[in-house]
Amino acid sequence: MNIQTKSTNILYAMLLFKKEKIMLINEFIDSLNLIYYEYDSKKNILINDTNYSNRFSEMEFFKITYHLSKNHIPFDVSKNKSISFSKQHFNLKEYLSILIQNVKNKNKNIFLLNDKKVKWAKNIPLFKIVPIEKKINLTQYDAIILTSKNAIETIDAMNKDWKKIPSYVISQQTAKLVKEFNGTLAFVSKTKHGDTFAHEITNALKGKKVLYLRGKEVVSNLMSILERNNIDCEDEIIYENRFNELVEKIKIPKKSKIIFTSPSTIKYFFKVFSWDDSYTAISIGKTTAQYFPKNIKPLIADNTSFQSCVDKALEIK
Repeated sequence: MNIQTKSTNILYAMLLFKKEKIMLINEFIDSLNLIYYEYDSKKNILINDTNYSNRFSEMEFFKITYHLSKNHIPFDVSKNKSISFSKQHFNLKEYLSILIQNVKNKNKNIFLLNDKKVKWAKNIPLFKIVPIEKKINLTQYDAIILTSKNAIETIDAMNKDWKKIPSYVISQQTAKLVKEFNGTLAFVSKTKHGDTFAHEITNALKGKKVLYLRGKEVVSNLMSILERNNIDCEDEIIYENRFNELVEKIKIPKKSKIIFTSPSTIKYFFKVFSWDDSYTAISIGKTTAQYFPKNIKPLIADNTSFQSCVDKALEIK
């Protein structure tokens, strides 16, 4: 075996070891059922959602560090309590590299089509959430299905009794708000997609009277899937998504990265703006991706969170 072949084999073995290590960490993290931490396999780090700082996020932090220590997995903790599985001691060259990358990120034109603040993204608030006032007798239900944070905020303003009823939610982002409002969290979807979420919760909801709190427009077949599986489920429309007539028509620079978080943001975008072929579209998920015009092929975020959408935009050179 010559030196070049030997070096190639060593490099391949190192890459394989790193891949297997990340897979093992992934499996370990999945077993913890985390809500406030999200694993970035590229950076090999568990990122803490700093938008939430409560007793539940503290408990999750201690849960992670306890199990890491118990399983002899080395880690470092940053100031914002993110947890890294790689060394965090930077030399001057690495520190300068981070500073340069931060400057580049700041200068990237990334647009998020709502009013939610995410680092490195600029906001274009294309829509507003309008509650639909109604009286709902929640005492008759054994379970509530929630597929958006808007539904939680709306029902909490209407009727605080929802907190006593077990909530079945579609994502970690929705789960965080249930916890923040002191609701009863029963289940968090692993798939984060309406149709597969429906299949996930079917067995748990058998024999229960269920209420699905939703917006006026939905894109999944959740209700029909539950009905086919003989789940006693009713739905209530408690809010609607309306176009923001006051949105400012700014000039979007060429080569911008534009994040679409729902089919309605696609519809509203083209009410105000024209598409330039130099733009890159980022879709929050596969369902939203189906609503783009045929000439636009979006990149899909790794996770159904605004942060994940921004991370996907930052990956683009």
